[in-house]
Amino acid sequence: MKPHFHKVPSSSDSSYSFRYDKKPNFGTLWHFHPELELHYIIKGEGTQYIGDTVSSFSDGDLILLGENLPHTWRCTDRYFQANPAIEVEAFVLQFLPTCFGRNFLDLPEALSITSLFETAKKGMIIQGQTKARIIEALHELKNSSNLKRIILLLEILEILSTSTDYKSISPGYANSHLVNISEMHRLEKIYSYVLAHYREEISLEKISSIANLSLSSFSRYFKKMTNKTFFEFLIEIRISNVCRALLEDKLPIEVICFECGFNNVSNFYRHFKNVTGMTPFAYKKQYLS
Repeated sequence: MKPHFHKVPSSSDSSYSFRYDKKPNFGTLWHFHPELELHYIIKGEGTQYIGDTVSSFSDGDLILLGENLPHTWRCTDRYFQANPAIEVEAFVLQFLPTCFGRNFLDLPEALSITSLFETAKKGMIIQGQTKARIIEALHELKNSSNLKRIILLLEILEILSTSTDYKSISPGYANSHLVNISEMHRLEKIYSYVLAHYREEISLEKISSIANLSLSSFSRYFKKMTNKTFFEFLIEIRISNVCRALLEDKLPIEVICFECGFNNVSNFYRHFKNVTGMTPFAYKKQYLS
């Protein structure tokens, strides 16, 4: 998918953006913006694309994204069926690194916040007690105004900047990928095709033709743009859908294997463990418990 520049709406009476979303889905636009984004998914599930990483998202996820890190949250198909009973909910906080003034980050007391902003460029999934404290602050922020908004944002940044309760989402992603945005139109075709056909066999010849490149050129291009081979990416897409199906707990593991594009059970188990670090049964047991 081609990452689109997104202009975050601004207001003359606010130094940053904070909103509560309740809508059918999160859309499908892969985009980036100079603002950092703290995204709390109250309700919703699907596949997230952040930098060069593909993974599942679900209710309760709290993620901090650094400036210009491409991202999108693509919900499962049931969120696109115009059913008013099925909606996503989220708190979305977006702010520029300079929202407190251009000299703020030069203060010695703000050193940890500067470090946080650098770490956030890789994407951070927030966990543990840090997550609980941030969610509490976001609920308070929803009903706050004026100076209290500034105080709460500073409190959120202080909590995040002194915590180790997080995992990096896309540590291999480089900002240099955004230098040549015009070249990334090929990824839009590649990603869209894979999302529509991941259950099928996708040959390197087929996907190279989709990208209008030779086999060797395609392999170099995809590796350069995503820091992984095409088949590593395809396996991540399939495993992400397997994980979601496991948590839905409606089908046997072997049936899910074939439903998500794997044609060999032993290879499926091997790939699942390589990606998640555990067996499908252990994954299902851990998350359902």
